[in-house]
Amino acid sequence: MRPIDLASRSGVALRRAFQAQQLRRVTGSRQYSNVTSLPPTYEKLHNKYSEVRRVLGAQRLTLAEKILYSHLDNVEESLLNNTNNGRDIRGKANLKLKPDRVNMQDASAQMALLQFMSCNLPQTAIPASIHCDHLIVGSKGADDDLQAGIQTNHEVFDFLESAAKKYGLDFWAPGAGIIHQTVLENYAIPGLMMLGTDSHSPNAGGMSTITIGVGGADAVEALVGAPWELKAPKVLGVSLTGKLSNWASPKDLILHLAGLLTVRGGTGYIVEYSGPGVETLSCTGMATICNMGAEIGATTSIFPYTEASARYLQSTRREQAAKNAATFQNFPGAGASEDAYFKFKADEGAQYDELIEIDLSKLEPHINGPHTPDLSTPLSQFKATVQEQKWPEKLSAGLIGSCTNSSYEDMTRVESIVRAAEEAGLKPKADFYVTPGSEQIRATLERDGTLQSFEKAGGIVLSNACGPCIGQWKRQDGVEKGTVNAILTSYNRNFRGRNDGNLDTMNFLASPEIVTAMAYAGSTTFNPVTDSLTTPDGKEFKFPAPHGLEGPKTPFDIGKDVFKVASQLPNPNEQIAIAPTSERLALLEPFEPFPESDLSGLKVLVKVSGKCTTDTISAAGPWLKYKGHLPNISANTLNTAVNAETNEVNVAYDLDGSKHTIPELAKLWKERNQPWLVVAEHNYGEGSAREHAALQPRYLGARIIVCKSFARIHETNLKKQGVVPLTFVNEQDYDKVAAGDEVATVGLYEMLQNGGQGEVQLKVTKKGTGEELLIPVKHQVSKDQAGFILAGSALNLLSKGASL
Repeated sequence: MRPIDLASRSGVALRRAFQAQQLRRVTGSRQYSNVTSLPPTYEKLHNKYSEVRRVLGAQRLTLAEKILYSHLDNVEESLLNNTNNGRDIRGKANLKLKPDRVNMQDASAQMALLQFMSCNLPQTAIPASIHCDHLIVGSKGADDDLQAGIQTNHEVFDFLESAAKKYGLDFWAPGAGIIHQTVLENYAIPGLMMLGTDSHSPNAGGMSTITIGVGGADAVEALVGAPWELKAPKVLGVSLTGKLSNWASPKDLILHLAGLLTVRGGTGYIVEYSGPGVETLSCTGMATICNMGAEIGATTSIFPYTEASARYLQSTRREQAAKNAATFQNFPGAGASEDAYFKFKADEGAQYDELIEIDLSKLEPHINGPHTPDLSTPLSQFKATVQEQKWPEKLSAGLIGSCTNSSYEDMTRVESIVRAAEEAGLKPKADFYVTPGSEQIRATLERDGTLQSFEKAGGIVLSNACGPCIGQWKRQDGVEKGTVNAILTSYNRNFRGRNDGNLDTMNFLASPEIVTAMAYAGSTTFNPVTDSLTTPDGKEFKFPAPHGLEGPKTPFDIGKDVFKVASQLPNPNEQIAIAPTSERLALLEPFEPFPESDLSGLKVLVKVSGKCTTDTISAAGPWLKYKGHLPNISANTLNTAVNAETNEVNVAYDLDGSKHTIPELAKLWKERNQPWLVVAEHNYGEGSAREHAALQPRYLGARIIVCKSFARIHETNLKKQGVVPLTFVNEQDYDKVAAGDEVATVGLYEMLQNGGQGEVQLKVTKKGTGEELLIPVKHQVSKDQAGFILAGSALNLLSKGASL
């Protein structure tokens, strides 16, 4: 990729739009408002909410709807267009939203910032932060791993830090913590709307925010001040009663829910929790549940604001935020009804599209896996299932922590059973790893003696980073690739090969307490609720039910100064240097626009069977180092996909019958100017917000993807990069298409020209026989998205505006 002289672009048009946006940020919320006693964030929310009530009247709204609609750029346009005068918003309206902030982790921030740089703006339109958490390999322990990670990735960290300085972004250095934990501790306040360049960003829903995982192009839209578009989600209600007890934890609630809904059950929905059981949960417990909403495909998840939420704000030294939230909920709006007040809960009488009721008192621990987060088994049945399925009975490792489960409550509950085992003379039989979610958590656990309990037991405390959860794990136990083995983790995702690159490692998801107890047993068939272990002196030991503290008795320790956030005003003189010879970073070249006709001459590169996740399309682990270099990372495209016609992994065949890896063949076809498509099954692109899973195929020559269904984030990412996502009208048509077939679109160009209106078909010419088939397909392309595709990508439109 050639270097681009960004300074030569004038950026007049976008700069004017940006200046107008900045002016609105300063004056817009006060122009027609008499509000004088609310902080700016809540003043803006108050005024927008008043508009929502004016447009929708007394219509009952869920909490998610209240926050989401109160962030619309134009309330009337979004809520009244094609919605039966506001009565049928869910699933129909195209919401154009103005988020409050954007949060980016280091792996995805590279491409997001490279795209933002192309717009040639002096600063972002809204606050944003960068979190260096994905690139540290977990291996020997925190200090050694962090030092090695900084040395290996200094070029990327320097790039991100310089970009933060130039554009005025918050910068969290390597070792400061995992993005979702850091956001919960520092930025999340009730009523906020945030975008995060990671699928588990909804973690902040535990603090009653609307936080949505997106790709980098989506983030750039928000960063330049453009409205961000979202099809109005339906709302799935989960009503909680009772109270968790003994071994049951918040993690078990979402593991159980994943089993009920499957990895596709939440697609197109926001999951909203309510009911008296909510009041019994900690803020961090609610965050755990929201975090793993990504595993059921939900747009996001949210809880009401509770007394536990206020306590968490206070313990994280944000007393004023708690006071502001209380003031806002009691601040009157227009009219005399209860609707004039914005309450961080659903309106009385609000209706959900679906409702699930769960009694927490009856919930037992669950273990999910292997290879998919929705294969849920109650702990009481897990031993029998392991034996029936012939899964490994030996446990190789237990790993706790991560962004999902590293709260003070999680860790003190684990500490209670570790201390009991220590007193009985027991040590873990399996390797035991602990990942603190942030420096604040690490420092507080160290201050209060919890980390010392883990280390005394033989636990290895890793860096405050994603580590093994995202595939950054260098195992020390001699387990080689191809060796079937079992691990238990308190992580959120367990796709095949995700953690250690070994396709035969089975990762079972559970609460930190269950993971720890089973690590002591060294067995996947051990049930800590009913079974006993034998101590060195021959006695029987049974773990006591875990107990812990919701939060520390004194506020959290902020930790070492080196890990504090670097906040700064934009510095236009800061130079962002990217070496032309860099193997880690490369400036972007624009993708070619859509041709002024239907597509023709496409060939099916590969027909994929089974799961095709974002890990399948663009693997993480060692490939994370190339996140800022599109040509290099494209060498992993679809490299763990299963060829539906041969059942081979990462194998594709050229038109002459020669055998290649999938990325090798894609590269060959790119060099031959042969455009291509992929045919796949359900939930294509399941998993992370990884926009590289859209960028890489686009770079290599993909023009359409056709499958039975898409995961939400990935479908959006494809459209943002100019790839057209299509689904079969008749799922059995999947069987009619094969690798090497020639495909032409019918009606696609006209549909795009008409702003997403119109039907599309595929004309398939069978390889070998020349037989022609006409296959109807569906699309979900909006007017704005049609514009992105025609332009070649969303970035092309933004950068075009910058050059006018």
